Amino acid sequence: MNKMTKIGLTALAGSLVATSAFAGSMSVSGSAKVTYASNGEERVTGVPYSNSKGISFSGSGELDNGFTVSTGYTMTNAAFSSSYVSLDMGDSGTLHFMNSTALAGLDKFDDVMPTAGEEVWDDVDADDNGVVGVFAGNAFGYEVSAMGLTISAHYAKEQVGTSNSVVVVADDLMDGLQVGYGIGKAATSATVEDDHSTMWAKYTAGMATVGIQSSSIDKSSADEDRIGVAISLAVNENMSVSYGMSTVDFETASLDDEESSGVSASYTMGGMTFAAVMNQTDSVAGSAGTDRTRKELSVAFAF
Repeated sequence: MNKMTKIGLTALAGSLVATSAFAGSMSVSGSAKVTYASNGEERVTGVPYSNSKGISFSGSGELDNGFTVSTGYTMTNAAFSSSYVSLDMGDSGTLHFMNSTALAGLDKFDDVMPTAGEEVWDDVDADDNGVVGVFAGNAFGYEVSAMGLTISAHYAKEQVGTSNSVVVVADDLMDGLQVGYGIGKAATSATVEDDHSTMWAKYTAGMATVGIQSSSIDKSSADEDRIGVAISLAVNENMSVSYGMSTVDFETASLDDEESSGVSASYTMGGMTFAAVMNQTDSVAGSAGTDRTRKELSVAFAF
């Protein structure tokens, strides 16, 4: 082997070693959760015990210009759950490509009320009435922060049309206070779009966080207006408790208001979390006398 060949191979090997330092890394994390759930006497509970398993792959790397690329893929019970690819451009913001994950736009802020567990309307019925949200499958998102404001936007192309949203969040108006406002459109057919909007305020002082959120969904048929309030207490660095209420007005004379309330508590010890949730909804979907309850006790492990 001549001298020039040796020099060339040495330079190539050195470049490959240097490049590998910027290739980034991948990691795997997992979770396991055992849950006892009761749907109350008004519904057949069936087998009350369940076990859910999750596994997440994530990775990141730095580009030559200083930007950072990250990606993640999550499976729940061996089935696809969510994925994302994000490009962090520093002061210029972060660009996301999201599939069933809420990293930007209205879906990220659909309910920001403080809770130690689940939202008060969650799991009591199949429909999340009055909760804003736009199409989350294969959507683009963008977030940028400057001068105490965060702008979070989303765009998705659906089979029946497009959906889009933008949210503005202010965190620096005063210590402990966050306020936000967001609007969006979600296509329900090739010619019909629902208008979504939400605004909220949260204030944290010491161990307590209180919040109020008002949301509206303007539909071609009956509109839905929702008011949610909640308070959470960080009892110590391991334990939190919360209480919340939510009321949905369907703006239809034949429908009653849907009223939800709930209590949650959680205790974390290392990689183990104990949680308890008790939610109740009266007049589900506006149907008088259709009341639902949901109680859960769970223990989760993170690996």
